[in-house]
Amino acid sequence: MSKKNLKAVDLKRVKLISGLLAQKNKLVRKEVIPYQWQALNDELPDTEPSHAIENFRIAAGRSEGEFHGMVFQDSDVAKWLEAVAYQLTVNPDPELEKRADEVIDLIGEAQQDDGYLNTYFIVKEPEMKWKNLAECHELYCAGHLIEAAVAYYKATGKDKLLKIMQKNADLIDSIFGLEADKLKGYPGHQEIELALIKLFNVTGEERYRDLAKYFIDQRGQEPFYFEKEWEERGKVNHWPDFKQNTEREYYQAHAPVREQNAAAGHAVRALYMYSGMADTARVSGDQSLIEACRRLWSNTTKKQMYITGGTGSTVHGEAFTIDYDLPNDTAYTETCAAVALVFFAQRMLHLEKKGEYADVMERALYNGALSGMSEDGRRFFYVNPLEVKPEVAKNRNDHRHVKTVRQKWFGCACCPPNLARLLTSIGSYIYSQNEEELYVNLYSDSQAKVEFGGQEIEIIQNTNYPWEEEVEIELKAEQAAEFTLALRIPGWCRKAALQLNGKNINITEHLEDGYLRLKRSWQNDKLKLILKMPVEKVYANPEIKEDLNKAALQRGPIVYTFEEVDNGKNLAALTFAREAKLKAEFEKDLLGGVTTIKTRAKKVDSLGWEGDLYSTQKPGSREVEVKAVPYYSWNNRGEGEMAVWLNSN
Repeated sequence: MSKKNLKAVDLKRVKLISGLLAQKNKLVRKEVIPYQWQALNDELPDTEPSHAIENFRIAAGRSEGEFHGMVFQDSDVAKWLEAVAYQLTVNPDPELEKRADEVIDLIGEAQQDDGYLNTYFIVKEPEMKWKNLAECHELYCAGHLIEAAVAYYKATGKDKLLKIMQKNADLIDSIFGLEADKLKGYPGHQEIELALIKLFNVTGEERYRDLAKYFIDQRGQEPFYFEKEWEERGKVNHWPDFKQNTEREYYQAHAPVREQNAAAGHAVRALYMYSGMADTARVSGDQSLIEACRRLWSNTTKKQMYITGGTGSTVHGEAFTIDYDLPNDTAYTETCAAVALVFFAQRMLHLEKKGEYADVMERALYNGALSGMSEDGRRFFYVNPLEVKPEVAKNRNDHRHVKTVRQKWFGCACCPPNLARLLTSIGSYIYSQNEEELYVNLYSDSQAKVEFGGQEIEIIQNTNYPWEEEVEIELKAEQAAEFTLALRIPGWCRKAALQLNGKNINITEHLEDGYLRLKRSWQNDKLKLILKMPVEKVYANPEIKEDLNKAALQRGPIVYTFEEVDNGKNLAALTFAREAKLKAEFEKDLLGGVTTIKTRAKKVDSLGWEGDLYSTQKPGSREVEVKAVPYYSWNNRGEGEMAVWLNSN
């Protein structure tokens, strides 16, 4: 690992004070974590039962019964534990820690003597262990539990879960590899790769790093392992309608990863894999892996990403399709995929110090990820379309995946706890550093402590970003320390200004790859950064046919949408009025406090069309005022139409 590579400033050293990210972080701590604990224990009325905790009780011998839920149900518990760990890192809570310790004791009791740990196979199909990697998520669940173990150890210093998962990882290492007596398989759903790198980082055990590299290198090799194991188990599938031997792209197994050029297959699996590739490249310096990450990043974000940072445009396989295929009303854009894109973006930033990575990280966070949770933290979207007409969604089979209101829980509940673990750890995405540089990636009212040259530096951000343009930054230290402070100038910002201790700084002279870099001796200094946030119309690449002659609104990092509650029905009839002003206004009592946008639009008039389906007479139109709200906030005021893109002359 190069000393010049960045790493996240430890979560323990960052404190969120106020603003949007702090609000969401607090919401998860106060509402989401307790709510999801109820869900995991089947205590929510009128919801699909989870049975996740009960599965561990049965596996541990505390209860009798049958396994219930998805084959990957263990991962919901793991992600809940990981979110708890991040909260305990910055908000000590003895009662929550006691509950987490009890869950860890239960997990330890469920683990078998050889280290095996997966409640589905312990309880339901013990004879099928390691025989259906393609479909049954053994390695995926192990990966999530490893991530939880690392997070909990770093939060509390307690190593019980870490030891449990080291024993499990050692078992996996003894089973998989290129040696003659080992299985040549790899996970159907990637996750363990990035988890193993975390385990390597905290333990220093190189076998975990090497196992992650093995799983990455083995994918896409011939013969196709998933077809081989399918034949060996009598061509029987866990999912009866799954076509095992024709879905190589679904698994990103259509070619060795170093030869892949475009995002393909299941979007979450792909982005977890790319994150693991970037992690492995970072600790190994593998240039061919770095080049593959660059290619896959470029294709994902420049040809297959929605304006919201959503990815995965089709419900079939929850997958990427082809370049520029980005339909709005049938978009799948799973919440987990937006979360995974945040992971990938941060890892690319730590490989290469370029603002474009943080720009996408911010876009996916503020739009595609935050939209997955309601304002009260008790309702969730799995799918995040960019256009909804409730009557269509409820009556057309090709829209059946689109929910018109957030759900209390899901039978497949991967997204709610995934979003929870992201938002509880969000402090670790704000700052990155190496021995010589401190990067400010996200702007949020916060405090952090870092070290340079043996000196502790406190950095304080005072801002109401993303609603306001001004960010005040203060650095405090008992003694001066020399390092480079790098402030991100977002790609969406066309005009920025900076003052250092009251003196204007020429941004152009110091701008490099999207960051304004200032190298000097820092001690007690104040900066004022202005990031101009005019409301702008955004247009899509003409290759995206669904958005031709349309525009969306964006202010700063926030993408906006129009809702029926503000603008009436038939949003498709709206066209932005020519030269109409775009007025931004902060409404503190709306949706938790948001900036809204008002403008004028022409709306096609339906008067005179009663009883007629077609006419040679062109419809008339009238001018109306329209209002847009942040995309992430839609559907908090009842069911109705929604559209990100409106017609534009």
